[in-house]
Amino acid sequence: MLTGWLDWQRATVRLKCAGLSDVDARRAPLPSSPVMTIAGVVSHLRWVEHGWFETSFLGEPDRAPSTDDDPHAPWRVGGIPLARLLDEYDEQCERSRAIVAAHDLDELERFAPPGLELVSLRWILGHLIEETARHLGHLDALRELADGVTSY
Repeated sequence: MLTGWLDWQRATVRLKCAGLSDVDARRAPLPSSPVMTIAGVVSHLRWVEHGWFETSFLGEPDRAPSTDDDPHAPWRVGGIPLARLLDEYDEQCERSRAIVAAHDLDELERFAPPGLELVSLRWILGHLIEETARHLGHLDALRELADGVTSY
């Protein structure tokens, strides 16, 4: 059930972006958040998958572009086309699926993010459902502001 719900949320990311131009995907309509764009949300979701499944759970090196000087770097996508960002997100999700399939849901992660205790793979799946769903709400609002589309 957990993997099914997460896969549904993941697939919905691409649906929210269907037919959107690269220009509209880069619009930042919130003056207080210049990195909050549709393209930025897709990029962020890719790195969230990497961070939880590869870095926290497996203990592998963090490949995300974040730095102490720029913790929002995963949201900054420059001129990367939305189609490429979506493909990279799908590829990351496929790696995450393979990790989940190879491990027990009660297995604990190897590295806890600062301030958190070690959590299980089951907890990570629940968190990714919540995280992805929250950002789908952002995509709804950003999409309407970008090009007026409200039905997906």
